[in-house]
Amino acid sequence: MTNEIDAPPGWKIETRTKLSGAFSVVAIVAVAAMAAAPFAVSRGVVQDLFFILTMLTLAQCWNLLAGYAGLISVGQQLFVGCGAYALFGLVILAGLDPLIAIPLAGIFAVLVAIPTAFFAFRLYGPYFAIGTWVIAEVGRLLLAQWKALGGGTGTSLPRDATREMLGISALSDWFGMRPAAAADALAYWLALALAVATIGFIYRLLRSKHGLGLAAVRDNETAARALGVDARKLKSAIYLLTAFVTGMVGALIYLQKARISPDAAFSLTDWTAYVVFIVVIGGIGTIEGPILGVLVFFLLQNAFASYGSWYLLALGALAIVTMLFAPQGLWGLFFHRTGWELFPVRRLLRGGLTSLDKRGGPNG
Repeated sequence: MTNEIDAPPGWKIETRTKLSGAFSVVAIVAVAAMAAAPFAVSRGVVQDLFFILTMLTLAQCWNLLAGYAGLISVGQQLFVGCGAYALFGLVILAGLDPLIAIPLAGIFAVLVAIPTAFFAFRLYGPYFAIGTWVIAEVGRLLLAQWKALGGGTGTSLPRDATREMLGISALSDWFGMRPAAAADALAYWLALALAVATIGFIYRLLRSKHGLGLAAVRDNETAARALGVDARKLKSAIYLLTAFVTGMVGALIYLQKARISPDAAFSLTDWTAYVVFIVVIGGIGTIEGPILGVLVFFLLQNAFASYGSWYLLALGALAIVTMLFAPQGLWGLFFHRTGWELFPVRRLLRGGLTSLDKRGGPNG
């Protein structure tokens, strides 16, 4: 597959490799098998897969922000919480179907992101990170005052709202699913679709001219501006895009939980610290990294969750060891030993018997 960047006569620019072509077939089969999971595995396994998919989507969004746009945010819980509260407000107060409320929750997160970007983008480096966390805390305190949704103690979705969602009756009639299992299956399919769409969009973006612009801004914003790249416009677009997707994920997570409170919905640990851990362990600046990282995180969580605070210490220790001995993450370490790329975005200039690699490192 050729890239949209023009090549000299007699040459062509490619990103696809034989390995990535074979992997795309495996990925399609894997997604199809995962789509059939609610009919083949227990409800508990479906809920575990739902958790993996939602955390993967959050990790890919943060990776796009930090790994490609250079925006180190520690306030992504703002958009998770806003998306979740928007869902509850639209369902409880406006009477909308939850499936219709999910994309509207993403739009609400974007509306929140616009004024926050106005302030946050005036900060740089560690000040930007601290600023996003402070803004998220302000959002938590404001929504904790929303008495119609339980104030500081939170509230629950009406049971009828989840049992009468669009598609629940069809699943019950066609496949004999109980309403609770049908609701879990529907939420799982939405999470799967959102994860696949997010990864596909990011991959397509990184292979485009805008992807080159992002890489240039990340590596040297001053030089990128000198070459005509509108760094502020690119960063703003990525910030709003990730807010939209994160808001929908937050709505989906709390649709499945059916219970919300400000402290849970705006949890720094659950929705930012764990996501950063996933990306750092897997490999920041790669699409493969968050996929590997979320699997490692899930296995560690299930193996050590019963150890309380020791579980958090184990995660922190593993992150420190990884940053010291594999600063590009587990996937970066694997890439440098094998040269394998499942989602290649490096541009190869091919012509005759020569091949010039235009960019270096795993996924650029």
